[in-house]
Amino acid sequence: MNIQESTKPRNSVKKSDTWDLEKIYKSEKLWENDFKQIQEMIKGYKEFINKLGTDAETLKKCLDFDTELNRKFEKLGSYAFLTHSQDVISTNGQNMVSRYHTLGANAVEASSFITPEILAIPKKRFETLQNDPLLKKYKRVLDRIIRSKKYVLNKNEERLLALQSEVANSSSTIFRQINDGDLKFGSVKTGDGNIDLSHSTWGLFLENPDRNIRKKAFEKMFLKYGEFENSFASIYNSSIKQNVFMAKARNYNSAIERSLFKDNVPLKVYEQLIETVKDNIKINHRYLNLVKKSLKIKELHFYDTYVPLVPSVNWKMTYDKAVKTIIGAVAPLGIDYTKKLEPGLTTKRWVDRYENQGKRSGAFSSGGYDTPPYIMMNYKEESLQGIYTLAHEAGHSMHTMLSAANQDFVDYDYPIFVAEVASTFNEQLLTKHLLSTVKDKNMKAYLIDREINQIRNTLIRQTMFAEFEKVSHEIVEKGEPLTKDRLKQEYKKLLEVYFGENFKIDESLTMEWARIPHFYSAFYVYKYATGLTAAIALSEKVLKKEKDAQKRYLNFLKSGASKFPLDLLKDAGIDLTDRQPVSTVMARMDTLITELESLL
Repeated sequence: MNIQESTKPRNSVKKSDTWDLEKIYKSEKLWENDFKQIQEMIKGYKEFINKLGTDAETLKKCLDFDTELNRKFEKLGSYAFLTHSQDVISTNGQNMVSRYHTLGANAVEASSFITPEILAIPKKRFETLQNDPLLKKYKRVLDRIIRSKKYVLNKNEERLLALQSEVANSSSTIFRQINDGDLKFGSVKTGDGNIDLSHSTWGLFLENPDRNIRKKAFEKMFLKYGEFENSFASIYNSSIKQNVFMAKARNYNSAIERSLFKDNVPLKVYEQLIETVKDNIKINHRYLNLVKKSLKIKELHFYDTYVPLVPSVNWKMTYDKAVKTIIGAVAPLGIDYTKKLEPGLTTKRWVDRYENQGKRSGAFSSGGYDTPPYIMMNYKEESLQGIYTLAHEAGHSMHTMLSAANQDFVDYDYPIFVAEVASTFNEQLLTKHLLSTVKDKNMKAYLIDREINQIRNTLIRQTMFAEFEKVSHEIVEKGEPLTKDRLKQEYKKLLEVYFGENFKIDESLTMEWARIPHFYSAFYVYKYATGLTAAIALSEKVLKKEKDAQKRYLNFLKSGASKFPLDLLKDAGIDLTDRQPVSTVMARMDTLITELESLL
């Protein structure tokens, strides 16, 4: 099926079904005006060079200027990104995004003196400045800067690192160009004819009840990666070397230490996550054995592990009905939460609802301090995943809205570590709501199986990826060659541990690391695992109406980046420095498997 022939062109989509970008800029001319204004503003950084230690007034003036520019820049980028996302074919959106990134690189270079110059202020003088009432708004900003002192270089060195910022991302750029643009996987013959195999159809093929179709899709996908195994190994090796270089340049002990430092996450949390999941990994093996038994196959392969154990459920829900259902599911968060969310998803037009020609695939939430918390969807009434995706992105959007409403700009932009908590929290509430309302046995089994797979794919799989990242970086840091054979060898070891002895490892699967985009944002994937863990724990507290649970969770959403992530979560009621939360999620998975067995 040709997607472009089956979807509407952008200009024929109902206005009410699209997001309202005029709330950012009434016209592109106004965007151009801000672009030119920011171009000129960037020159203003020169005024503050070699003056930041003079007095509190001068330092505040510089930080005010930097904050104002960043705030304008966020708004500019939001409009460019959303315009491009609604029609990626349009050269207009492409040009906007390209110009925005170039402008950003210029701003980074021009402002690169600020941190090293602040750090060069003598200690007593800095303490006097920091305690001045004029700088109260920037206390946490200054705290974070001084905390990084041992890792910040002098002004000239920082400028050099800023100048190579675009080059530093070249491995990621090359990977995406090859992975998203150059690789062609052909087509797979199905009952509906020959269907193109692509990144967007890959998941659908893995869920196909016909094993021959799944196998053919798997073989075609990984055959292509195998053809370019030396290239992908070289690209990934270059990315790791860049990470190791940056860690050494800034005097960190390792690349992972550099990555964790910003969020103030101890290495213990990362390593403990891996250890705890592996200590409970037989629960995952138990589920995979249930899959093998349910599918009645002699050998369990990777292409068998995503087939729904309940082959089909009758599901059709309009967008408006999905909104009503989600509002019912999140009702435990209170009337103020739902009164903000419901109009956002409907009349206030946060959401770009349906697919159109040229529209970016997938979904996301993208809001800012001065913009609505927009949501991009490609909603389909026949897909149960649609309502879950909308609930997920709505969680992000409410997090952004509440944070922006309760924090200054410098403290509102919450880190990725906590971002996935709000989204998966809403998914948890939705599952509980649906399970309490549906009576069909198959639907209940489907929902339970879905929740098991959320734990399997978000906690267990992402932890496996996190361990692979740790191992691969350590190899480079030891000065050992990271060849394609070494990468495949290390990946196979992890497959054996995480999938168990009853799982048949196809040799081509040892190349799976080559198709994971997140590996080019090093040590990112573990945050999905910790996010789900926190979401499950906190949603249980709210649903059980534990004392102050709702209030603490809503305060968490309002807190933005006012504290480090682990401290924000402790305030909400969960301590991720302890093994217990992850162990509890694994035990929950075990209980869900038992429930599923009784329904199948």
